Formats: sequence, structure tokens, C-alpha cells
Amino acid sequence: MSEIILMSDPRVAAIELHENGEPLVDARVDGPALLVDARGSADHPAVAHLRTGVLERLLDAASRLPDGLRLVLVEGHRSPDRQRRAVEGHRERLRAEGGQRSEEELDAAVSHCAAPPAVAGHPAGAAADLTLFDVDGRELDMGTAVGATPEESDGACCTDALSITPRARENRRLMGDVLRAAGLVNYPAQWWHWSYGDRYWALQTGAPHAVYGPHER
Repeated sequence: MSEIILMSDPRVAAIELHENGEPLVDARVDGPALLVDARGSADHPAVAHLRTGVLERLLDAASRLPDGLRLVLVEGHRSPDRQRRAVEGHRERLRAEGGQRSEEELDAAVSHCAAPPAVAGHPAGAAADLTLFDVDGRELDMGTAVGATPEESDGACCTDALSITPRARENRRLMGDVLRAAGLVNYPAQWWHWSYGDRYWALQTGAPHAVYGPHER
């Protein structure tokens, strides 16, 4: 498995932001091409929202899938406050588990699961947690649940994990192919996390700057 550049890496924070002002739009009103996981949107309606350019690219990716498969949005926008609480909560859980970790090591461990709000894609409306369903609404075998931590999945949450089944590996590859073709990039610590326009996207693609920053709905 190749080296993963974590969200806590200083290279991510060093990317300049030139906010382009695109609005957040509701993915649930754009027709049946992209499904929205009802559980997440029921608890936090904002999770179905994304920047216009991100939603356009997800719809493009969805159109590239073979017949019988559906791209599913599990979570899009997350308020900066929710992101901050996610980071703090995971840090406290790791502290409670014990072990001698420096603050830098804690930052790295936390960013496998939740990025600092200033660089995270979700608060910018730039990131989408995604999976695949079949026509009967059943999730394909993706190797782990969306949101699985490295600790509970023994690292299988990483996109290129070798411990998953060949079927799960193929499903990840299939989803990744259509999303990359539409211009999104993956956070390799989480197979489900894809983004466009945020700092991580800019770092991975060599873009001169990010175009989406933290956004309050």
C-alpha cells in the first residue's frame, strides 16, 4: 500500500484558498441519478448538500456506472462546528484507549477519521462520502462500512487495503474509476471519501489553489 498523505500533513494546510463563492445545493432535488442515504439526511438535512461543481461531477460519475448500479451519497456538507466536534470526540476516544502518543501522533491518528475543520472537505461542501447500491437498494460489498475507523477495521478502511475480499476490491475500483473520470480525488485513508475543489484535491491534482473553503449552510 502506497504512502498516505494525511489531512494533518502541513502540505495540505499550506495550500492557498481562493473561495469562488459557489452555493451549496441540495442533491435530493437533482433527479434519480444520485441516491441520497435517507438515514444521514434525516438526522442532519445539510448532509445532502454539496457545492454546485461537486454535485455536477457526482452526477457525471453516476452516469458512467454500469446498468444496475447506483452511486449513493451518505454525507456531503458538515458544518464546521460538527467537524470540530468530530475531531475532538475522536481525539478523546484515542486518549482513553491509552498508549504513549505525542500530540503529533495523535493529530495523525485523528486525521485518518476526521480532518481539522480548516482543511476538511466536508465543511467546505467539497467532499462526499459515497458507496454503491444495486437496483434493489442493497449496498455492495465495499470491504467495510462507511465511516469505519482504522482501529475497528484493522486498516481495511484504507482504499488500497489488501485484507479485503477480491469482490470488495473490485467494487472499490469500479467506484473509483467513475469518480476519478469525473474529476474527484480520494482520501486514501477512507475508501468512501471523495472530493473536488478543497485543499486536499488541490494538493493531489497540482491545482494552484483550492476553490472551496469552510461554509455555513
